[in-house]
Amino acid sequence: MADERITDAAPAEERELSEQTRIRMDKLAALTEAGQNPYRITTFDKTHSSAEVLSSFESLEGQTVSIAGRMTSRRVMGKASFAHLQDRDGAIQVYVRRDDVGEEAYAAFKSDDVGDILGVTGYVFKTKTGEVSVHAQSVTLLTKCLHPLPEKFHGLQDTDIRYRQRYLDLIVNPDVKETFVRRSEILRELRSFLDGRGFLEVDTPILTPFEIGASARPFYTHHNTLDMDMVLRIETELYLKRLIVGGMERVYEVGRIFRNEGMDTKHNPEFTTIEVYQAYTDFRGMMELVESMMKTVAQKVCGSLVVPYQGQEIDLGHWEKLTMVEAVKKYSGVDFADWKTDEDAIACAKAHNVDLPEVPTKGAILAEFFDAFVEEKLIQPTFIYDYPVEISPLAKRKPDDPAFTERFEYFINATEFGNAFSELNDPIDQRGRFERQVAERKALEPNCRAQVDYDYVNALEYGTPPTGGLGFGVDRLVMLLTNSDSIRDVLLFPTMKPLD
Repeated sequence: MADERITDAAPAEERELSEQTRIRMDKLAALTEAGQNPYRITTFDKTHSSAEVLSSFESLEGQTVSIAGRMTSRRVMGKASFAHLQDRDGAIQVYVRRDDVGEEAYAAFKSDDVGDILGVTGYVFKTKTGEVSVHAQSVTLLTKCLHPLPEKFHGLQDTDIRYRQRYLDLIVNPDVKETFVRRSEILRELRSFLDGRGFLEVDTPILTPFEIGASARPFYTHHNTLDMDMVLRIETELYLKRLIVGGMERVYEVGRIFRNEGMDTKHNPEFTTIEVYQAYTDFRGMMELVESMMKTVAQKVCGSLVVPYQGQEIDLGHWEKLTMVEAVKKYSGVDFADWKTDEDAIACAKAHNVDLPEVPTKGAILAEFFDAFVEEKLIQPTFIYDYPVEISPLAKRKPDDPAFTERFEYFINATEFGNAFSELNDPIDQRGRFERQVAERKALEPNCRAQVDYDYVNALEYGTPPTGGLGFGVDRLVMLLTNSDSIRDVLLFPTMKPLD
């Protein structure tokens, strides 16, 4: 009995790879010369998926079905063979016998390679070992695979190859496909939740006319017809809030964002966010929305509010709430109230070996203390609110303490997942903050091209109702709910440096 396994294509010796590919191409050339080029086949009448056959065996037993998929294994036993076909739902066994399909067709089947895509028509039965299978009456080669696949039992382990050749990763690692199926489920449930609360999904421009003053670095491109540089957006916020001005009241966008910055396990230059804006509420309304949304999505997608993540049990049913001042005092012992001046804060930061921000004000230094002492401690879901105004240019000031804003971020497993405000709707205050932000950027980077978005200020001058806004990263949420430790594991095609 011959037992064919998927040979290891990576990493294998280049000579062996070339030889195996050459053999397959020779087979394709012979088929083409005989007028049987499989690439000319345009369709196959597939009646059932593997899962449908397996789950409906009692009603399908003895019935004729047509299935199709990639051959992932084959055992040749003289006049009969067993093989497995893999489709989008999984794998199913097929039994091919020379006396049923004919001598010529059986010889052709034996000449097919593991990795080829086949169509099989036959009747459903169970083998002596109890495995639901399809007894082939005809086998059609639909597509020739010209390269050997990675070894069947060890999968594709090289992460660099997995990310660069995601198609190969999906073929040989079924759990990878499940991650992206779950990603789609998460997006569907997020949309369902927001739609159920009366939000309208919209689209806003990806190409914008200039760089705003925010610290995130953009990608530039050039529009030939207009002969102008343009920027790939770093957020969807300012366009969405223009829609609130226009009276749309509840809007959200699932948007691709682009930032020309570093890459690590939590950052990719392009990523997906959802931004949500609701008129006539504030950051506390957004806090309730986040907690309810996270619980709903986790329950529907994972079946539980307690989800495993990298050795931790994350309980999405319970959320702690702390102001930034409270959190810094809890985890570092430093009390913001002791800082009477910026100089006091600078001295305290130096005493605690905390990095000073580019503009060392009390509020900005408080944020540095948070980064140094607090964030790594926030494993279970936690809202941190009341952020300093210096680092919150779009958030409304607290009426009783204008040094702080009505803003929160929420953290899980020492990672920031989302950001929300009571949106600033005072056009005079907004203009001043924008102008200071751009001036600070240009003081630090004289050649930067940041500008004030005066059209957005103009929109605010028409009147924006009190509004709550929220933005959160979809990719990080998918990482959490699929127990993935790298953002590259939840992006089908992550950004990679070219091999050459």
